[in-house]
Amino acid sequence: MFTEKRIITVSQLTSLIREVIEENFEHVWVEGEVSNLAVPASGHLYFTLKDAGAQIRCVLFRASSRVLKFKVQNGMALVLRGKVSVYDQRGDYQFIAEYLEPKGVGALQLAFVQLKEKLAREGLFDESSKKPLPGLPRRIGIVTSTSGAAIHDILTVLRRRHAGVEVLIRPVTVQGEGAAAEISSAIRDFNRYREVDVLIVGRGGGSMEDLWAFNEELVARAIYASRIPVISAVGHEVDYTIADFVADLRAPTPSAAAELVVKSRQELDAQLGNLSHRLSMAMERILEGRRDRTEGMLSSLKDPALWVGHLMQRVDELSDRADRVLRGKFSLSKERFVGLSHRLYVRNPALEVERFRERLLIASDRMANAMSHMIESAREKNAVNAAQLSVLSPLATLERGYSITRSRAGGEIVRSSNQLDPGDSVAVTFRHGSAYCVVESLKNDS
Repeated sequence: MFTEKRIITVSQLTSLIREVIEENFEHVWVEGEVSNLAVPASGHLYFTLKDAGAQIRCVLFRASSRVLKFKVQNGMALVLRGKVSVYDQRGDYQFIAEYLEPKGVGALQLAFVQLKEKLAREGLFDESSKKPLPGLPRRIGIVTSTSGAAIHDILTVLRRRHAGVEVLIRPVTVQGEGAAAEISSAIRDFNRYREVDVLIVGRGGGSMEDLWAFNEELVARAIYASRIPVISAVGHEVDYTIADFVADLRAPTPSAAAELVVKSRQELDAQLGNLSHRLSMAMERILEGRRDRTEGMLSSLKDPALWVGHLMQRVDELSDRADRVLRGKFSLSKERFVGLSHRLYVRNPALEVERFRERLLIASDRMANAMSHMIESAREKNAVNAAQLSVLSPLATLERGYSITRSRAGGEIVRSSNQLDPGDSVAVTFRHGSAYCVVESLKNDS
């Protein structure tokens, strides 16, 4: 094909290689261990499948990954079905998976174990979150299929055990696509309207695939969030689902759920009779005890007139003691009052106020004299300082006919002709005004 010289682009070469690979490896089963798993926002799964001697990049696109019942994890041994292709942008060959399953264990069983472990870690199976069932529910809600044997078994048992209980049925699909969504929606609807006291959620027996709707996370979380107690009744006694672990009570069969949720009329009659008998016996014991106590109190009861006489005598004694105590307290209080009145007169506040007023007047006069002296002294001192400043002021010197000469270039005061050269410009300041001059000639003092 390439006997003569023919130059092709990298894209053309890659495309040819991809066509050859895809034509020869269109339907391939391969097994290996998952590593470098990545799940971006697109929903595709990217990972490397490897064994002891080699590795290959793999991709499971979103459309195929959405139907997976289990979660792919690093280190998991998988069996994949798909085709080999070439990713042009990197020039790498890769395996495009269309189906995958765990090696050595069924996909549904693995998904069951993974979800059970996840929900157990979150506490959805904790006994502390289980709600107690009502003793005698007035209305029971049932979430199941109306075409299966489960609803017939439940209704038969309920009619036999307690025909007066009301039943509300929410028909749902119990297997296949969309069954989990219908079951969880029915549970939420019952909780929204709160028309029942307890819920039975379940179906008859079947294979693991048939019962799978009750292993979905959607149903488990709806049961856990239910404010109404939930009895799970799925399949036969040997069948266990995620719903069984989350529910407030697991019934081995739908019929057993009906027996657990209500007691038979005979059981209620027997229980009521037992409670009535126990109540009668308790009341007899209480009345007998009260009767004995009353008779004992009557035998110990004495003549009331005698008790009244004793009490009146006691009152007289207490009255006499109170009178003596009050008279003593009054005399003592009178003496204290006289003493306090004398002390108060001696310490008349008016005298103290007068003495403080005199001291305040004297202090005020002293303060006024001191302030006048300080002001006069400060005034004299300021006059002396002003005279001294006037003598030392440059303005006084200028007033006597002197002037100040400054260099216009730097603004320095000129104190000697040595600081100037002919042609320099100077500023001469007088007492009133100033002049700008140019030096024509200089005369230095010898």
